[in-house]
Amino acid sequence: MNTQASTFVSDVDLAFYVILGISLFFLIGITIFMIWVVIRYNKKRNPTPTDVKDNMNLEVAWTVIPTLLVLVMFYYGWMGYTPMRKVPNGAIEVKATGRMWAWDFEYANGKTSNVLVVPVGKPVKLNLFSPDVLHSLYIPAFRVKEDVAPGVKNYMWFQSDKLGEYDIFCAEYCGVRHSYMLSKVRVVSEEAYLQWVADVQKVEETATSIGLQVLQKNGCFACHSSDGSKLVGPSFKGMAGERTVLIDGDEKQQDADDEYIKRAIYDPNFEVVKGFNKGLMISYKDKITDAEMQEVIKYLKQLNEK
Repeated sequence: MNTQASTFVSDVDLAFYVILGISLFFLIGITIFMIWVVIRYNKKRNPTPTDVKDNMNLEVAWTVIPTLLVLVMFYYGWMGYTPMRKVPNGAIEVKATGRMWAWDFEYANGKTSNVLVVPVGKPVKLNLFSPDVLHSLYIPAFRVKEDVAPGVKNYMWFQSDKLGEYDIFCAEYCGVRHSYMLSKVRVVSEEAYLQWVADVQKVEETATSIGLQVLQKNGCFACHSSDGSKLVGPSFKGMAGERTVLIDGDEKQQDADDEYIKRAIYDPNFEVVKGFNKGLMISYKDKITDAEMQEVIKYLKQLNEK
């Protein structure tokens, strides 16, 4: 028996092949018919035009046949789609967060990862969440894709019976680094999964590790580098000293002090560093607590002292 990447593969592929087959049949058939008409009824063969009308059989045929074909395509599509919305009891639940521009997966015990690790032969439900813009979680090998929209509850589920590593893409254009929004699904044995998910790394009680973890958890390094290189947003490295910022189009010199860092995270569009675009970053006021903010500030200060 050929083990497939997910239980949806056969139904989705069948619907695809049915629709593709019908489309190719009519593409080839209509093309051949058009060529025959051009040859058969050209001016030399048929100098006097003939008007054909009131053919009831023809009108019934081109109404009934396409209707039946559409119903056939709908049936196979519906049979493939319906199981995708019926999550089996006992499915493993994982919170999947899509943000500009990275994926993050959080398990029931609080463990987080930028790759999705699941056990073979077990149903997995992804509860989809976005804090910023519209994304779409797409796993081609599993034949599953669902929108991840801010403020909208959505989910997807799958079961893979084949060990391996599979690509995750964002299938909805979400900004300038949309094409970098990549991840992996790793399907492992149940024993390996239980061992992996139980290995929750303990955070070292230092300002650096806690601040770094907060930035990583919120996907900050997708837009801000830590080595001085320019990404979508200004680098965390080199923040010390003054920065030229724009407030309502007016330039201002601003010290990168504690209040500036806090304001840049809680109200990022109030003042934007010159050379970068406004409106690409959302507020993290409801996502980063005051205590976490202090650790972030300590980490950034230490990063700029190196």
